[in-house]
Amino acid sequence: MSSYPHPIIAREGWLHIAIAFSVALLVQLTFGWLWALPFWLVALFVLQFFRDPPRAIPLQANAVLAPADGRIVAVEKTHDPFLNRDAVKVSVFMNVFNVHSNRSPVDGVLRDRWYFPGKFLNASLSKASLENERNALWIKTEKGVDVTCVQVAGLIAKRILCDSKPGDHLSRGQRFGFIRFGSRVDVYLPPETKINVNIGDKVYATLTILGELRG
Repeated sequence: MSSYPHPIIAREGWLHIAIAFSVALLVQLTFGWLWALPFWLVALFVLQFFRDPPRAIPLQANAVLAPADGRIVAVEKTHDPFLNRDAVKVSVFMNVFNVHSNRSPVDGVLRDRWYFPGKFLNASLSKASLENERNALWIKTEKGVDVTCVQVAGLIAKRILCDSKPGDHLSRGQRFGFIRFGSRVDVYLPPETKINVNIGDKVYATLTILGELRG
């Protein structure tokens, strides 16, 4: 298993953080602390949003790990529209106070990736999975199990970022992307997968085991 390759602050946020703190400092130097206070609060919010702490990775071989921090908003048998198959979908909703790095739920090869422009509905809504801007990753495990992991933009999320490309090998817990400012990640699994979470549960990327693959 590879070590965590990124600093504690996500590189996707470096520019935003630099701008926010620069503006706050400029306002303070020009107008004083009272006027600058709201800008410092905004800068601190931006800093906490882009935090990216390292996570321990469970050793259980058949585990499906949470791809993001957040709250479970869907656990349902449904149709996987990306691989055209029956599946069970587990959805993690991230609010603006959650860590927004996205991590691979399983070990496997990224067989394909699809990006779809779309709306920016509240990501906690079920229809956001099919109507919002989204980026879907098809991961095939060494045992041939198909897992679809979908980054879904939210109400104020305007940028889905994905570093991985077809042919890449992803390790469980490996960081593959980021969604800026509120979002959702859907995981489509084989119907026979043992699901370990329920709607309303709080989950943490890599630390929480969403389910266990059969076979």
